[in-house]
Amino acid sequence: MESLYEKLGGEAAVNAAVELFYNKVLNDPHIQHFFEHTDMKRQRAMQKAFLTFAFGGVPSYGGRSLRDAHAPLVERGLNESHFDAVVEHLRQTLKELGVTDELTEEAVMFTNSVRDEVLGRGRQQ
Repeated sequence: MESLYEKLGGEAAVNAAVELFYNKVLNDPHIQHFFEHTDMKRQRAMQKAFLTFAFGGVPSYGGRSLRDAHAPLVERGLNESHFDAVVEHLRQTLKELGVTDELTEEAVMFTNSVRDEVLGRGRQQ
């Protein structure tokens, strides 16, 4: 069975999506402040690695947990409205890249499935 990573187009597609996605995020006044002191080259590389794993491109991920990685942002006020903005930027990015509605919704469903972990809610996994 083909992974979401493969269905989306593999490494080239993930790379293009991450670049376009962060262009949107960094131009959004509602969420751009969370990235003020972020090394965006490193951030983009980490996001590419995470999405490659999350979408089934590789079997493991060596980065920090989503909860740990986002804890400083939660302390700075990261909340539902910010997460919703990120989800919408992802949806628009995939749409602009010509990804089908079905695959876009699969990616959005995955993103929503980690909402509590990113926002530091519920049980720690």
